[in-house]
Amino acid sequence: MELNTQIKKYRTNMNLTQEELAEKVYVTRQTISNWENNKSYPDIHSLLLLSSLFDISLDQLIKGDIDIMKEEIKEAELQKFNRYGNIFTALLLITIISCVPLAMFLNYYGLLITGILFIVTMFFANKVEKCKKEYDVQTYKEIVAFTEGKRLDEIEKHQEYGKRPYQSFVLMLGSALITLIVCMVLYLVLSLVL
Repeated sequence: MELNTQIKKYRTNMNLTQEELAEKVYVTRQTISNWENNKSYPDIHSLLLLSSLFDISLDQLIKGDIDIMKEEIKEAELQKFNRYGNIFTALLLITIISCVPLAMFLNYYGLLITGILFIVTMFFANKVEKCKKEYDVQTYKEIVAFTEGKRLDEIEKHQEYGKRPYQSFVLMLGSALITLIVCMVLYLVLSLVL
């Protein structure tokens, strides 16, 4: 059952109007109407008052909504992680590709712009790392599972935990090499063109 149905059911069982219920939980009648029509959700204080008034546990009151709330929270976490990851990836690519042309055409100003891009990129890299630590996903397999809305079982989790130090080093080294190669290629192409 959803909370809006529960509130309406218990209110009618107690023969209370929306106005009478509103007075008892210190909200407006419109707020009760919004709750019952699923337009808004009561805050924790109101939930506790409703639970006490209806003489039922909080679990009974929000039973069906717990799964819905968990799913919404999980979806919000996933969207935040993906958003930060996408922004970081785009900024990293822009920084890598633009550093040589900016330095060649704008000299020190180009290096300044590249530095600013790098700082903004590292800001979002930090955001991604905080999300990874918060959701305990570090290795590639864990990240892929998380972005697909799945979790690894205990055995897989322990296997991936052992890979964490190695994958971090390999990713860092790989990123540095790719950046170096891209910069060298861009420098050579621009040198030949100019």
